[in-house]
Amino acid sequence: MYTLGLDPSLTGFGWCIHNSSVIGKDRVFARGRWSTSPKTLWVERYVLLREKVQQLMDQYLIIEAVGVESPPFGELWSEGLYALFLMVNEAIWSRRKDVVYFDPSTVKMLVKEDPQIRKGKMFKSDMIDAAKVNTGIPKWNSDEADAYHIARFAARFWGVVHEELTEADLTPSEQRAFLRIHTFTRGKKEGQVVKSGAIFKENQRYFRFSTLLK
Repeated sequence: MYTLGLDPSLTGFGWCIHNSSVIGKDRVFARGRWSTSPKTLWVERYVLLREKVQQLMDQYLIIEAVGVESPPFGELWSEGLYALFLMVNEAIWSRRKDVVYFDPSTVKMLVKEDPQIRKGKMFKSDMIDAAKVNTGIPKWNSDEADAYHIARFAARFWGVVHEELTEADLTPSEQRAFLRIHTFTRGKKEGQVVKSGAIFKENQRYFRFSTLLK
């Protein structure tokens, strides 16, 4: 499966196309990074990046689905980044590609599953190291590395959606992110079941735009 990973940013927008049917260097089909200048009119920066995403999907028709890093909330909340997130999704919707969203902490949790990667808090250098280990490609920038990880876990997620992968095929972190079901065993919520895995959040954490009429 060919998946496009996107790490939206006005200054360092990483992208990567991942081929899940191969291993090593060949799994990285294409990658790159876009940037816009703060001197450019703000609305032009958003439109330019939306068009870049559309052009990428038009150029690589093999892309079957997309993974996008969703904007962080809380202290790291940014109205500008959320505006870019909306423009990116308009581009994906316009090309009717299925999409899944991963927040930054989930991406790092999934990457940490590799025993060769740092345990504890993950930094940009650790995400780069993980991309090197996973692909055998020696040079990465942080934006492309993040996009690569998003693309490869998007492929894993869509594999579950399409029933090509079962729970037994997943790592513990993937099981938690994709399929987690928690049942409270005590307190006022005893017996209550919470389905927090992404697979249970269609039209919230993932969308099947490919099923919509153009």
